[in-house]
Amino acid sequence: MKVGDDMNESIIKEKSCGAICYKIIDNKIYYLLIKQNKGHVTFPKGHVENNENEIDTALREIKEETNAVVEIDTNFREVSTYSPKNNVVKDVIFFVAKIIEDNFNPQDEEVREVYLKSYDEAQKLLTYNRDKEILNDANIYIIKKIIK
Repeated sequence: MKVGDDMNESIIKEKSCGAICYKIIDNKIYYLLIKQNKGHVTFPKGHVENNENEIDTALREIKEETNAVVEIDTNFREVSTYSPKNNVVKDVIFFVAKIIEDNFNPQDEEVREVYLKSYDEAQKLLTYNRDKEILNDANIYIIKKIIK
C-alpha cells in the first residue's frame, strides 16, 4: 500500500517517557515494575506535558505513579514504538534510573501495585515482549556500569 500525504496527516503522534528503575540490595539488582489498573505489568512512564523535556517527564511520571525518587542515567536511552490504537503512533522513551528514595505508593488513578523484582522475576511478570527486550538491554548496561 502506498502511503500518501493524505494518510500521514491523519496519523497522531504521541510521546511518553519513563525509565527502567533499579535498586541494588545485598549486591543484587532489583527492578521497579508497576501493575496498571488495566492489569498490564510494565515500567513507570507517561505522556510528555506542556514543554517538558524527556528527563523531566520521566522523573515526574515515576514520582506520580510510584512515589519513587530516582536519578536518571541519560547514557541509556531506548525507544519503544507501537500503535496503541488506529491512526496513533506512540514513542516511549526509556532511560535507566537509580532509585534514591523508595517509599512506594501506587497512583490510584492508574497503578494497582508497585513491585521491586529481580531480573528473572521481572522478565516473567512483564506483559509486553518489547519491555522484556528493553529490560534485558538495561540489565546488561547496569551490570557493565556497576563492574566498572
